Amino acid sequence: MGKQSTPQFSALNCIDLSNPDINQSVNLLKEACLDSGFFYVVNHGISQEFMDEVFAQSKKFFSLPHNEKMKTLRNEQHRGYTPVLDELLDPENQVHGDYKEGYYIGVEKGEDDPQSKKPFYGPNNWPAPDVLPGWRETMEKFHQETLEVGKAVAKMIALALDLDANYFDRPEILGEPIAILRLLHYEGQVSDPSKGLYGAGAHTDFGLITLLATDDVPGLQICKDRDAKPQKWEDVAPLKGAFIVNLGDMLERWSNCVFKSTLHRVLGNGQGRYSIAYFLEPSLDCLVECLPTCKSDSNPPKYPPILCHDYMTQRYKDTHADLNIYKKQQA
Repeated sequence: MGKQSTPQFSALNCIDLSNPDINQSVNLLKEACLDSGFFYVVNHGISQEFMDEVFAQSKKFFSLPHNEKMKTLRNEQHRGYTPVLDELLDPENQVHGDYKEGYYIGVEKGEDDPQSKKPFYGPNNWPAPDVLPGWRETMEKFHQETLEVGKAVAKMIALALDLDANYFDRPEILGEPIAILRLLHYEGQVSDPSKGLYGAGAHTDFGLITLLATDDVPGLQICKDRDAKPQKWEDVAPLKGAFIVNLGDMLERWSNCVFKSTLHRVLGNGQGRYSIAYFLEPSLDCLVECLPTCKSDSNPPKYPPILCHDYMTQRYKDTHADLNIYKKQQA
């Protein structure tokens, strides 16, 4: 095993959503977005009791026998179970996929809904109610409540970019969001970067923002300067009841690189670890083009406009295993 160095914990700003001084919160958020693209959000309106219940239900799912979990294997719409090693985030440095298993939950759309045929929409791939009673209801409630937290953070981001507070919360942007809740379980492996072994390989997130709830086991690390040689990694300390929020590549693109999408990874320390990520992305048909406040004659747009649909589809394809490999395994 490679040498374990003493953790260097990153000092992240903490945004209190109950703070009546909105300017103070926006300034703290802007400082974080210009520096690391990571910050804590507290007093977000989701009770600690309910957070604890969601984690307990997540553990129940991952404790099921493997064949029971495979009944909910992710489908083409990216709903359902992702087995250990399914996702490969950093192919240059990883010898194989991530040592984590996950479960994707999106916005529920019935099969009779015209939108259910679109990528990233449709019915979820739920465990049978007799296997996990009440599980679906708990996760749907958490999905909805976290969406409200995400929208509150998006308002602050808009203000930090000198936009109208509701800029992102418009029908064409977050009216029909691709909001994806992902339960994660890292098994008790010890990661060793020198051997290409990671809980989750180094990556940036695809979309607008990610909200992450974690248990009390550390493991998340960030690298503020991805081009540094060697890269310097800092640990992000778990904070009970908080969301760790980070900006995604889509927001970096939207803001013309004013705000940063920061490289991050997960290293296992031998303890099992549970976390819950909520990826908030715009509507499929949203055109992501340089924000009006982030360009000028001396600073023209660095990226061409792109449809959210095209961008997200390619990013998922690049990082996930071909589903046909599981069909072969089950044959």
